[in-house]
Amino acid sequence: MEILGSVPPDPGQAPPRRPVEFDGAWRFTAPALASSVPRARHAVRDLLRHQRVPLDADLLQGLLLIVSELVTNAVQHAALLSPEVAVEISLGAQWVRVAVEDDHPYRPKPLHADEDRIGGRGLLLVQTIADQAGGLCDVEHTASGGKVVWVALPLAPPPGPDGPATSPPRPR
Repeated sequence: MEILGSVPPDPGQAPPRRPVEFDGAWRFTAPALASSVPRARHAVRDLLRHQRVPLDADLLQGLLLIVSELVTNAVQHAALLSPEVAVEISLGAQWVRVAVEDDHPYRPKPLHADEDRIGGRGLLLVQTIADQAGGLCDVEHTASGGKVVWVALPLAPPPGPDGPATSPPRPR
């Protein structure tokens, strides 16, 4: 797994004594293999801990589930045209954004619940988690002809029926 940007210290190393400002982006690539799903989830979890991002336990678990679902989708549906997937985490003072990019041009859409179908509801789950947290998600084409699926979640719970206090970051 190739990682670009700052990464958490190795196990056993002490984290910085003062909180790190969490404005930045970290991107890593992984092979389009099933074994990359837990590796991506653990890398994101470790990065968020290292950066001391103020996520409550529920939001952290939701974000890690989103990472798992998005990487799983890329591995299962794009591996033929995309031997690697890229995961990017962007942090701001009020938002955390995760994006998974692959080289497959198909733009997936959430499927509705169907009792006869065993799988295929990952994007619906991702969208539901984002909605409940007051965040946004979307799928966009890349300049290279692939796609990026991204989710932006607020670090604080939504203030009420009007949604989040500020707009989430759009992809760069």
